[in-house]
Order: sequence, then structure tokens, then C-alpha cells
Amino acid sequence: MAESIIIRVQSPDGVKRITATKRETAATFLKKVAKEFGFQNNGFSVYINRNKTGEITASSNKSLNLLKIKHGDLLFLFPSSLAGPSSEMEMSVPPGFKGFGTPNVVEDEIDQYLSKQDGKIYRSRDPQLCRHGPLGKCVHCVPLEPFDEDYLNHLEPPVKHMSFHAYIRKLTGGADKGKFVALENISCKIKSGCEGHLPWPNGICTKCQPSAITLNRQKYRHVDNIMFENHTVADRFLDFWRKTGNQHFGYLYGRYTEHKDIPLGIRAEVAAIYEPPQIGTQNSLELLEDPKAEVVDEIAAKLGLRKVLRHLTAKRWGDTYFLSSEECITAGDFQNKHPNMCRLSPDGHFGSKFVTAVATGGPDNQVHFEGYQVSNQCMALVRDECLLPCKDAPELGYAKESSSEQYVPDVFYKDVDKFGNEITQLARPLPVEYLIIDITTTFPKDPVYTFSISQNPFPIENRDVLGETQDFHSLATYLSQNTSSVFLDTISDFHLLLFLVTNEVMPLQDSISLLLEAVRTRNEELAQTWKRSEQWATIEQLCSDSHSTQLPVVPWILYPSCILAGAVDDGVQTQPPCRACGRFH
Repeated sequence: MAESIIIRVQSPDGVKRITATKRETAATFLKKVAKEFGFQNNGFSVYINRNKTGEITASSNKSLNLLKIKHGDLLFLFPSSLAGPSSEMEMSVPPGFKGFGTPNVVEDEIDQYLSKQDGKIYRSRDPQLCRHGPLGKCVHCVPLEPFDEDYLNHLEPPVKHMSFHAYIRKLTGGADKGKFVALENISCKIKSGCEGHLPWPNGICTKCQPSAITLNRQKYRHVDNIMFENHTVADRFLDFWRKTGNQHFGYLYGRYTEHKDIPLGIRAEVAAIYEPPQIGTQNSLELLEDPKAEVVDEIAAKLGLRKVLRHLTAKRWGDTYFLSSEECITAGDFQNKHPNMCRLSPDGHFGSKFVTAVATGGPDNQVHFEGYQVSNQCMALVRDECLLPCKDAPELGYAKESSSEQYVPDVFYKDVDKFGNEITQLARPLPVEYLIIDITTTFPKDPVYTFSISQNPFPIENRDVLGETQDFHSLATYLSQNTSSVFLDTISDFHLLLFLVTNEVMPLQDSISLLLEAVRTRNEELAQTWKRSEQWATIEQLCSDSHSTQLPVVPWILYPSCILAGAVDDGVQTQPPCRACGRFH
């Protein structure tokens, strides 16, 4: 019987292993490939080289042995629509990169922009060290690469993590220009399709067994800075924390822009905070089902915004650690739900730009904002349900052990013992510091206002516990207190716009696009056009009716048998009804 060999075939959907023999013809092998990937016989092309040379054709009668295809070789499959040269892919990846990825993935605008930038750090001629003319270059003034660690360490403050695009340039900067680079996502699950043995727990082999994971501190980060447009955005969110002392949660909407302080860096700019339904205490937080979540994302998109991170209040866990393992697992879950689209990954995504910002009290008794992400390794452990929190030691995580229901690969981390030697430890337990990536959080010197700021703002959603409700009476009060002649300034409130779309009396989801476009482009003429619509006239009528249905305020006299609120001046006061009997006295 001919000796069996395993051939790896890489496609935009991932890598699969095909069992074949050395004497097998190319036509027979391609039929197996088509069956494994679900293609028609003529719907794809297979190449020996990544640069689409050395095509294996079905018309060839040569065996795999004559084609010099050996056990363990990696072949490259391209669907028929991608079989030819792709100029689009070449334009959207770093210069010189020829790696295999998913060219039909639409990346974020900021990624498309940074991938076309030079990224080098240019230095002027040093008058003391440079001994050449003004047009020459030497080691003291030659441009540096964006991943230069010495340069990043000497910034103020020092940068511990290079940007993601600088990391890509580092991978593609060698002599091979990234020919063998692939941004592959980690998998902790048993590979499917292995037919040589019984399924787990009755059998496993080296072909389907996931590799052990050694946790390393990630050298790059997908987002390099968080910036709130102005202090008001953060202060209104913190106001709930100040009044109740309970933990609070919000989704931050904004945009990704270039962070020019770090080579090829990305900044998450925050314009508004949406507070979903939740139950918070001093030490816990529970998110409730939010029926308005999709509508909020849709409205934000029409305003040119997207969900960039989550924001929560938290207390410090002493001086030993800042985030608990449970919070890291939650962050990993959110990042898995918001993957970073990447053409250079066979899966079409790699890591995440979703960030967590935490507001907490510092040792100076002031509120501080801390930003962080968890590493891609942590995301994989959370996605495949391999990581657990430690109840008695919240600063530690715990890698699950294999059971009859689930195989879990061994997870290790490196530490230094008391003698200064580097040792490898099993991640049971695991310090969460190996999973966390710090991100700076800042406020601009010159505040930016995507939405208008008012001394009497419209109430924030889901704050009924504070007595702050969104209804037409609160809208009428807001409009009466904000009488600006510029309608756009009055209506440009994120929470007000959400109320107009999501209220149960008269939702304007189908007729508010013109107003959202006016707010996005700061166009007062468009706003005035929408103001003259029937929808706004109906809203104004509802506000008027809500005022007329309020209980009247009349003078009353304090009777000793009643418990009344407010001070009394000569026995007569203008106040609401008596709290004890409900009557007007």
C-alpha cells in the first residue's frame, strides 16, 4: 500500500489538511481539495508558491511525487475570482507585502489610510554628530522605522507597545518582504475532520490536537490612545456614580482617527456615551437586555459614529492590582464580539479595536481614567471557554483543565524565580497582568463638540433610579429652557435624538434621516427644513399637551396634621399637593 502523506492547503477560509499518496495524480488530488473546501472542480486554482506561481492543473498526469510535493508541504488555494493578480490587494497592504490573506474584506477607513502611509520617522541633520553635507544621510539622521524600540522607549512618556500597523511593517520589513507572514488567529479547539481515531474523549492525535499556549506580553496594540472630545461627555456619565455610589456602564460612540504622537498609531475619539439598561451596586454590575441596542447603533452610524469602546466605573482593588480576572474575561468577550477586520488574516479578522475605559478613584482622591485591552491570546482563551476567574483571588485567572466534554490545551506563562532565573509556570493560576495592554486616556487642550452643550441638558436614558426620565414633559422642559435662535444647537443632543427615535408615543425612526444628516454636517438650513415638517409639529403638540396635563401648582396652607415638603413663609407657600393626604391645602 502506498505511503500516505498530509498536504496542507491554505485558502481564504483557513488551512485544511488533505490526505493523499505520493503516487496520486494531480487530478485526483484536486478532486479531494474541491470536496474538502466545497468548490466545483473549476471554481478554484491551487499553486505551489504563495505568489501564484507553480499552478497545479487537473490536466496534468504527473503524480505528486513528480511535482515534488512532499509530506507536510503547504499549497495555496485561490477561488476563481481571486486566481489572477489582484491589484486591489496590492494597493491596500503595506509596501512589499505579498502574504496570503483575504483581499475581499473591507477594512476600516483608518486602516486603509494607515496602510498607504510611509510611517518612517524622519530626523533632521545633527550638527554635532553628522559629518556630511545637507543632502547626505548617516546613522545619526537616517529615517527610523515605525517599530524602532529605542525610539519608542525614549518618547515622553515611553511607549511600551508599538502600534498595530507598525507591527505589520516589522513583519514585512525583512529580506523576504513578508512572504511567509500570516496573521493567524489562535484556536484552542480540536480540529475537526480527523478520521483516524474516535472523537474526544475517546481519541486525539497530533494532527487535530491544538498546540500548547505560552502567554507572552503582547508587543503591539490595536488602539494607542483614547480621547474624550470634552470634559462634559465624561462628567455627565460620572454624575450617576457621584449621586449613587453604584457601579455604572456605558457604550462610548465616536470614531477612529490617526494618533500622530505614535508612528502609525490609532486613536479612539469619544463623542457620546449611551447607557444601556443595567442594575448596579457598589460592588457589582448586571447588564439587562436592551431592545434598543440595534436602533442606537443605526442612529450613531447615520451621525458618522460607531461603538468604539465601553466605559465603566470601578473601584481599585488595593495597591496590588487594578483589574480582576472576571473583568478581563468580560473585556475579552466584548472584543470577540467586535473583531478588527484585517485583509492580512486568512480568517478576515485579527484582534479587536474595542477598548475598555475605567473611571476610578486614585490615591490623590481624584477621578482617573484608565484604558486597556486584553491581548489576542486572552481573546482566544475567552472565545474557546478556556479561562476562568478565581473567586478567592480576583487578581488571578485559571486555565481550565480538560474534561470529557472539552479538551483544553496546556497554558503556560514565564516568570522569574527568587534566584533571578526565568521559569515556565502552568497557568493554574495565572496573573492577569499577562493579559492586559494599557492604553493612555486623554482630554484635548481645545475641546471639540460633536453635539451641543447646554446648561440644562436633556435627561440621559435609563436613569429612572435617579428620578430622571425621558418623556415629552422633560422634552417640553428642555425646549423651554433652551431657546436658542439656532435650531441646530437646540436639537444637537445625542440623548434627545435617541429619544425622538425610540419613544413609544411617536417614534421618528423612518423620518429623522434629514435631521441626523443636518446634525452630522452641522447644516442649519437642513435642520430648519426638518423643523417645518409635520413630524416636528406633532412633537411640539405632544409637548404642549404634556404641560397641560401636569397637576396645577396653587397656594396652600400648612395644616399641623399633614407632612409637607418645603419651607413655609407666614403659613402660605406655592407647593405641590400634600405628601400625606394628596390634597391641596
